[in-house]
Amino acid sequence: MLSKLFRKKIVLASLAFALLAGLLASCSGDDATTGGAETPEPGPTTTAESASATTEAVTEGTEAVTEGGEAVELTQSAESRLQRVRERGNLICAGRNDVPGFGFQNDEGRLVGFDVDLCRAIATAVLGDPNAIEPRFITAAERGPTIQSGDVDALIRTVTWTTSRDAQWGNFAQTMFYDGQGFLVSNDLGISSALELEGASVCVTQGTTTELNLQDFISQNNLDIQVVTFEETDAAKASYEAGQCDSYTSDRSNVAAIRFSTDNPEDHVILPETISEEPLGPVVPHGDEQWFDIVKTVMSILIYAEAYGIESGNVPTEATGDPKVDRLLGFDSSFGQSDLGLEQTVAQDIIRELGNYGEIYKRNLGSDGIGLTREGSRNALWANAPCLDCPRGGQIYAAPLR
Repeated sequence: MLSKLFRKKIVLASLAFALLAGLLASCSGDDATTGGAETPEPGPTTTAESASATTEAVTEGTEAVTEGGEAVELTQSAESRLQRVRERGNLICAGRNDVPGFGFQNDEGRLVGFDVDLCRAIATAVLGDPNAIEPRFITAAERGPTIQSGDVDALIRTVTWTTSRDAQWGNFAQTMFYDGQGFLVSNDLGISSALELEGASVCVTQGTTTELNLQDFISQNNLDIQVVTFEETDAAKASYEAGQCDSYTSDRSNVAAIRFSTDNPEDHVILPETISEEPLGPVVPHGDEQWFDIVKTVMSILIYAEAYGIESGNVPTEATGDPKVDRLLGFDSSFGQSDLGLEQTVAQDIIRELGNYGEIYKRNLGSDGIGLTREGSRNALWANAPCLDCPRGGQIYAAPLR
C-alpha cells in the first residue's frame, strides 16, 4: 500500500502537470515574444477566458487524500480576487469616516475624502461604477489584522508603508501622499517648537507608527512628556479639544484636518517640526499578483492623467495625436489593460468619474478641502518646476504606462 505522503506527492505532481499543460495550450495559438524594445504592445483582446478555463480545469481536478476517514485538502480555489469582486458586485474597502480630507461624512451624509476617492477609482476600473464600494470602518489597531485576513479587497486608511508592514500585512501598491508627523498645540500654550513640550501631555492614537515616533522623539531629545493614548482618533481629538492634553500629534495632514475641524482653527498652531517619514497609499492582501498590479495601475492612471493635463471635464473622445495621451486613453497601443482584465479605455472611465490626481487632491486636501498646500512639497508631481525642498520637483511619480 502506498504511504499517505507518497500518495500526496502523486496527486500534487498530477495537478502541477495539468496546470502546466493548460498554460502551454493557452499559449500555443500565439507567437512567443521576448522582452526588449521590439516587443509588440499588448492588443485589446483579453486573455481572461483562457485563464478562467485553465483555472476551472485545475479546480475540477482537485482531489483529496483520505487517511482514516480524515480528508487532507491539497489545493485551494484558484479564483482570483478580480473574479470575486466582479461576482460580488462591489469593492470592499477598509477605511475611516473620522478624518476630514481623507475619509469622513460630509453635511449631506456622503462618505468623501482622498482615500475614499482612491477606492472609488479602483471600483470604476474593475466594476465600471465608482459607487460600487462597501466601506468597512476600522480602528488604527485593526488595520493589520483586517488586511491580513483577506476579507477586504483594499485597505486605504492613511496607512504608512513600513518594511515590517510590507512583510506582515500586505502589498503596498503605490505611495499617493507623502506625509510626516507633526504637533498641534493651542496658542495659549505659548510655544513655537516641539522641543518646548517639556512637561506637557500629548494625545496620540494607540497602535500606530505615530505612537512609536513620539516615543523616539522623546528619547532622542530627553524630554519629559506625558503620553496619553487613545484607541480611536476621535477620542484623542476630543481630549485635546477639551484641554485634557496640551498637544495632539499625528501625521501633519491629520493634524491639519483636526485643526480645520475645530470651532476656531486660528486658536491652534501646527509646530514647525516634522519628526518622521510617512508614505501613505493603498494596501492589498498578499497572494494575488494580478490584483496588486491592477491597483498599482489605477494609481498610475490618476498620476499620469494630471501630468498629461487630462481632467474630468476635458477627456478626449478621439485620438489626439500625442502618443502618450492616446496610450493612456486607450486610443492607440496599450499599457497592459487586457493582461489585467481591464477595458482598453479604463483610464477614460476613471478620469471622467473621479478626475486626475490633482483634482482629487484639490477637492479633499487642497484649497477646496482642508487647505494643505501642495506646491513646493513632496506631493507635487515629479515633473513640476523645482521647489525649495525638492529641487527636481515633487515625489508623486509612478511606473510609466507602456
